Amino acid sequence: MSKSVRALLGAPMLFAALPAFAQQAPAARDEIVVTAEKLVGEAIQRVNETPGGANVVSADTFDEKLAVSLRDALAFSPGVYAQPRFGQEVRLSIRGSGISRGYHMRGLTLLQDGVPINLADDNGDFQELDPAFLQHIEVFRGANALRFGASTLGGAINGVTPTGRSSNGVHLRLDGGSFGTVRGLASAGFADERGDAWLAIAGDRSDGDRDHAHRKALRVNGNAGLRLSDRVETRFYASAQAIRQELPGSLTYAATLATPQSGNFLNDQARDIDSLRLQNRTSITLGAGKLDVGLFLNAKQLHHPIYQLIDQKSLDWGSYARLDQDFGMFGFTAGVTARFGSVASRRFFNLDGEQGAKTFEADQRARTIDAYAEARLRPTERLTLIAGAVYTSGLRRQDQVFPATTSNRATFDQLSPKLGLLFEPADAVQLYANLSRSHELPGFIELAQLSQFVPLDAQRGWTVEIGGRGRIGPLRFDLSIYRADLDGELLQYDVGFGIPASTFNAGRTRHQGVELGLDLDLTAWLRLRQVWQVNDFRFRDDAQFGDNRLPVIPEQFYRAELRLGDDGLHVAPNMEWVPRGAWVDYANSMRIGGYVLFGASAEAAVMPGVTLFADARNLAGRKAAGDISAIVRYVPDNPSTLRDESSQIFTPVERRSVFAGVRAAF
Repeated sequence: MSKSVRALLGAPMLFAALPAFAQQAPAARDEIVVTAEKLVGEAIQRVNETPGGANVVSADTFDEKLAVSLRDALAFSPGVYAQPRFGQEVRLSIRGSGISRGYHMRGLTLLQDGVPINLADDNGDFQELDPAFLQHIEVFRGANALRFGASTLGGAINGVTPTGRSSNGVHLRLDGGSFGTVRGLASAGFADERGDAWLAIAGDRSDGDRDHAHRKALRVNGNAGLRLSDRVETRFYASAQAIRQELPGSLTYAATLATPQSGNFLNDQARDIDSLRLQNRTSITLGAGKLDVGLFLNAKQLHHPIYQLIDQKSLDWGSYARLDQDFGMFGFTAGVTARFGSVASRRFFNLDGEQGAKTFEADQRARTIDAYAEARLRPTERLTLIAGAVYTSGLRRQDQVFPATTSNRATFDQLSPKLGLLFEPADAVQLYANLSRSHELPGFIELAQLSQFVPLDAQRGWTVEIGGRGRIGPLRFDLSIYRADLDGELLQYDVGFGIPASTFNAGRTRHQGVELGLDLDLTAWLRLRQVWQVNDFRFRDDAQFGDNRLPVIPEQFYRAELRLGDDGLHVAPNMEWVPRGAWVDYANSMRIGGYVLFGASAEAAVMPGVTLFADARNLAGRKAAGDISAIVRYVPDNPSTLRDESSQIFTPVERRSVFAGVRAAF
């Protein structure tokens, strides 16, 4: 292990030695009662220190929905493209991140309470993050996620769970509806002067809106905090999940428009996850700032019969330290996150969902260390200059023991700087600009293809962004305009039935667009919410594809919701509009049609602490493709086994459905 790596690993331990120093600095005692509104306000303040696209989503904005996935929670988060596939599986993309990944997630750092859910090789799986448990969600797009050590094109999404202080008492929720869907959640919070605790348990089941899409899950989340002094608090977190999900698979375009309820029963495909996450975070008040030091352990078992039966047992662990200081004219953020992981990876012939003969076995080990720092200088009261950088050291090693004995490894070192400015021309209005570099390291899904270890480079890019956010009278706005020029974008495509996906480093590509959130408070009982994306993602002078557009994500995407009423009683019709569908292939030989979906939600407070709610979707029963798995060249309705050609790549939009439920707090 190099000296630089050892130094990075030692940083959290060095920071952990600072409580003694903290005791010497005078500071007022924190208030014992900490409301959810206060914590959301603190998160918004962190956004307001960011010279780029970022926002906070409070649970209040989606608690009247059947929030099964992050798509429901982030539906009105500017710049976030979240489209359902099945169950809690969604396409989650920011600025075209992971645009060619037809499953799981890449190009984003997903966290819960500040700890990455991504595996140590940075590949992500979001079924374990249930919005029902979250108090609020922090979204930092692109390089604006530097405060989490994120270096990717897409940025970071951090889900924050309640504590016993922010969610005191007992809270119950029960909802259900179409397709045999039933969900229940119970939580309890307790707090006194010295400590607090919060525990929640949730269960859900559904037949799904397609054949072979049954799912069920049981989840437990909890944390307990202890005040060691006026300036030091330690908190322990635990979460456990047991998730069972049948996979309905993709359809041809003709089937998507004619029989979207159909699914694939062949090989009884599924994704079953058992996982346990443990972490500790110690927060130390240091004068005008705070230091967080933590440790975490994530264990997961995956049973995943698809083209073969994938059996994986993974263990990820690590430590982190984050220091944030604000001295008025000058402030800075610095930190390091060290992640290590091992995966016992095996594959078998899939015999109708059961294990057949073994086809592959390997030991996979990953290390990802992110060190980052950002300085903020305020030469005037309304102007802030920002400079920062994130450095990533990565190792990916595979020791294969079957069908042959081989060992392969890849190492990566990347440094990405960032410059930005933040200007406040008026109260409650901010304008910003930034220039930043991003980098993404390939994970085992990209490196270990077809039982071969494929040499790939890191994806790199420069992004320029301008925009603003704030409030002018009844209007609240969040606008970002960006252009990212990428080298070596990791693109992935289907290459035929029975053959896993192939990944390559493209030459030069460009991702540019507009991210707009626009809210208008017309009266005390009339509010309009809107988000609009313009997406222009394309090759640049590619030898094979010229300046073709990249597939999957449409050029424009719009959502709106008009709320009529107040907190006691309201109804909110909504719509989702794709004026023109996306290309399905790199050759740009076929583009799908656009669509409009109409829905509505409603909420009524029937007595103190008890609220009824309803959520209706796709009321017109529209049939359309909502997601696509990218391919090189499209062959209409032909389940071809030829390389790079397939037609079963479409996922339908959600079918017409109605859900209702009740929330109670004591």
